[in-house]
Amino acid sequence: MEDNGRMSSHTADIADITNAVDVADVRVLAGPGLVADLRLLAEVADREFASLGVRGAVTAVPGPTELEAAVLESSGPLVVLPGPDPEARALIARHPRAVWLDLHRVAEPAGPGHLHGRGVWGLAWAIRHAVHRLLRPARRVAYGAHPDQWAEVRRPHGSPDESWDGPRGDRQGGPGGDRQGGSGDDPKGGPRSGPGGAGGERQGGPREPVPVAVVLHGGYWRSVWGADLMDALCADLAGRGLETWNLEYRRPDLHGWAATTADVAAGLALAAEGARGPVVVIGHSAGGQLALRAAADDGRVALAVSLAGVLDLVEGDRRRLSGGAVAAALGGPADEAPEVYARSSPLERLPLKVPQLVVQGDGDDLDLVDLGRRYARAARAAGDDVTYVEAAGDHFDVIDPASPIWRTTAEMIADRVLRGPEGPPGGR
Repeated sequence: MEDNGRMSSHTADIADITNAVDVADVRVLAGPGLVADLRLLAEVADREFASLGVRGAVTAVPGPTELEAAVLESSGPLVVLPGPDPEARALIARHPRAVWLDLHRVAEPAGPGHLHGRGVWGLAWAIRHAVHRLLRPARRVAYGAHPDQWAEVRRPHGSPDESWDGPRGDRQGGPGGDRQGGSGDDPKGGPRSGPGGAGGERQGGPREPVPVAVVLHGGYWRSVWGADLMDALCADLAGRGLETWNLEYRRPDLHGWAATTADVAAGLALAAEGARGPVVVIGHSAGGQLALRAAADDGRVALAVSLAGVLDLVEGDRRRLSGGAVAAALGGPADEAPEVYARSSPLERLPLKVPQLVVQGDGDDLDLVDLGRRYARAARAAGDDVTYVEAAGDHFDVIDPASPIWRTTAEMIADRVLRGPEGPPGGR
């Protein structure tokens, strides 16, 4: 994944809510012995602070005792780069309120709030995650026993049950929460919610219909990328009246392709069960492929949305997108695993028989532009209801609430699931 030097802007969001939540001051703590240029970290952080419309500072901390004291005295958004010191690293498990960041990849991250393996650019994502988790809090709901089988659920802003605890009570914290039995590898045998499911009746009786959006992050199916990529988009959709399920799932580089697809199916099933409104599945980049495949398999989906999706896996493998990411994820090249590609590639699954919105920034990787255009033409030829939108923007503009291409996309989604069955207004 590449940023092209752009930092997203959500200043208006921050300004709307800083009086209610203390997110205006962000602290970034660099632990003892951190192998990184502090000035470069400060430059990255300063750009992100300005983009988000917050104040902040990067501070080097000389030892683990001082680091813990600084963590304990911080009340606002907090990012900590612990460095190599064992005592400093032991703080990660003790202080989950902070967002912890390792620039290198680690074998066993401490939990969803421990980002790693994204290099210096990862600091920008860590700051965003620290701000958005306070700005628009979510409830974590487990759909399986593995630490990566969870969704962060945001109710529509201003709804009477915005602070809802989630199905069968609050299951924050992933692996420690309440779960039902069932294998994560079997989407039909996975856990289910209690009465009402995602949008069912809460205490006090039934509510008004609420559309449910299941959101799938990208990252070319690699485990260093996670659901935090979609924080801002989910907050934006919740502000537009949708209940959002920001789904984490086991990535194939560590768990295999079957686990990834089963997790997406199980998470979608839990969100859709008992939903009080239409269900839309939205995916970015590699998540776009997962979203369209899941929609083809689950008849409850009313709209499938691909944002810069990898929609032709066979050709994506041939072109070795992102250094051979497709073959690495699916367990081999297309000519060695044709059945896996046939089940997984949206192009091979046509017709999906689900309305689709395919969105592509014209400044993105030209191969993704090519895949998106060809997929939309093939889907229409197969008889699917497809709207194709190509507009100014890069790979991350399509998930940035401040960008025109996302605002157009969000309006189209709202037109479909909130304002009537006619579908989004005309695209390409």
